[in-house]
Amino acid sequence: MMRAAIVAAAMGLAAATAQAQGAREGDVVVFAAGSLRSAMTEVAKAFEAKDAGTSVKLVFGPSGLLKDRIAGGERADVFASANMAHPEALAAAGKASPVQRFTRNALCALVAPQVNVTPETLVDRMLDPAIKLGTSTPKADPSGDYAVKMFERVEQQGRTGAFSALNGKALHLTGGPNSPPPPKDKSVYGVLVAEGKADIFITYCTNTLIAVAEQPGLKSVAIPDAINVGADYGVAVVGTAAAAKRFVDFLLGPQGQAILTHQGFAPR
Repeated sequence: MMRAAIVAAAMGLAAATAQAQGAREGDVVVFAAGSLRSAMTEVAKAFEAKDAGTSVKLVFGPSGLLKDRIAGGERADVFASANMAHPEALAAAGKASPVQRFTRNALCALVAPQVNVTPETLVDRMLDPAIKLGTSTPKADPSGDYAVKMFERVEQQGRTGAFSALNGKALHLTGGPNSPPPPKDKSVYGVLVAEGKADIFITYCTNTLIAVAEQPGLKSVAIPDAINVGADYGVAVVGTAAAAKRFVDFLLGPQGQAILTHQGFAPR
C-alpha cells in the first residue's frame, strides 16, 4: 500500500515537472501552494487576458516540497508559498528576489457530519480519544506547521498536556513527500473527511469552504481567536523571465487582490 502511494506521488511529481519543463521561454512558470489552486488558476487566466501572448504554467503542491524542488534546480519563475519562511529561505540563498506578502489565511476545522462540534467544544472534541484528528504534514506543508502551533496555543491556554496529546494523535494525511497525490477535481480535505479518514481536519478556512461546497454534510467550524493561527502567504520572483515580475505585480495589484478576496483569502 505504502509503495503504491510512493509510486503515485512520484508519478504526480514527474507530471508536474514535465509541465514546467515544457514551458516556452517567454512563459511564466508559477509554483504555488496547493491551497491556492482555485484562486491562482483564476489569477493566471486574468493575467493572460491582460498580458497578451504570455502563458502561465501552474504547478501546485505543498510549499515546503516546492521550495526543495526550486532549491534543487527545477525551473520556476514565481514561487507563491503558504508561508513567508520558504521563499525567504530561497531569497537568503540567492535563488529568489525579496519576498512580499500577498495574502493571508487562517485555520478552521473541517468536521464530519456525525461529529457534534462548536467553537466552544472544539478543543474537548479534538482531545477525545475516539476522534480521528487530521492535519497536513508539518515541515513539508505549512498547513501542518500552523496546526502544530495551534496545538501549542491550546496548551498555553491552560490545558496542561494538550500539546502532547494533540500532536501525538494528529494524523498527517496529506501534504507529505509520500502522500498520495490529491484528486484533480475535488478537495483532498473534503474527500478525506467524507471517507472517514478523519473526523476533524485542521486546515485553512479557504480549504474548508471548498470542501463543504463539494461534500454535503461536512461542516466548517471556526477556531477561537485565542488558539487560531494566521497564515501569511509570501511570493517571490525566482527565474529571469521578464513576465515573472509582471505576474507578481498583477498578483499584488487591485485585480489580483480582488480575486483572492473573492476566493476567501484576507487582504495582504
